[in-house]
Amino acid sequence: MTEPFTDPAAFIFDNTEAVSPPLVPEIRLRLATEITPIWESTESWLDEAGVPPPFWAFCWPGGQALARHVLDRPEIVHGKRVLDLAAGSGIAAIAAARAGGIVAANDIDAMARAAIQVNAALNGATVSVVTGDLVGSPAGGWDVVLAGDVCYEKTPAERVTGWLRALAAAGSLVLLADPGRAYVPSEGIEPVARYRVPTSRELEDREERETTIWRLQP
Repeated sequence: MTEPFTDPAAFIFDNTEAVSPPLVPEIRLRLATEITPIWESTESWLDEAGVPPPFWAFCWPGGQALARHVLDRPEIVHGKRVLDLAAGSGIAAIAAARAGGIVAANDIDAMARAAIQVNAALNGATVSVVTGDLVGSPAGGWDVVLAGDVCYEKTPAERVTGWLRALAAAGSLVLLADPGRAYVPSEGIEPVARYRVPTSRELEDREERETTIWRLQP
């Protein structure tokens, strides 16, 4: 077994398989087909290496919905500067690149950033990876911002959505995909699409999630 921070790409290949998410069969990703083995593989390094839980190894409903949306409506991103925030596996970034966007993906987890690179290469997609925590940085620079499944904890959700509103005020189109998490904003959002996303009871409490794509207002 490869330690994740010794060779992140090797760890990804050791612990995942190339599969197509159910809502976006055009894209293939290196994903964990079972939750327990990969969680146990990373857990042993959590304390000594600071490896976060492997959220990147699963294709969450928000990312799938965003990917489906931009593939079906490429005019949203075509020729535009696109940021995929908290990109995880990178599915929304890859979809935006395939739809003609100039795409950057950001995640604070180094393993997720490695997974984005692996998955982009698997799909022949050009995606630049941005390191660091962008939330709170000066607004502007992106025409379109994609954020999937970022409202699952109160404090981070408020921090992220506050920054996303600043981006919207600066002129970005901000699309927030949420499958019914507790802390999605109740005001200042406009629904633009809904998708029923198949999921797993290992990850969710049901076998599919109705996921709404919201346009975030300033």
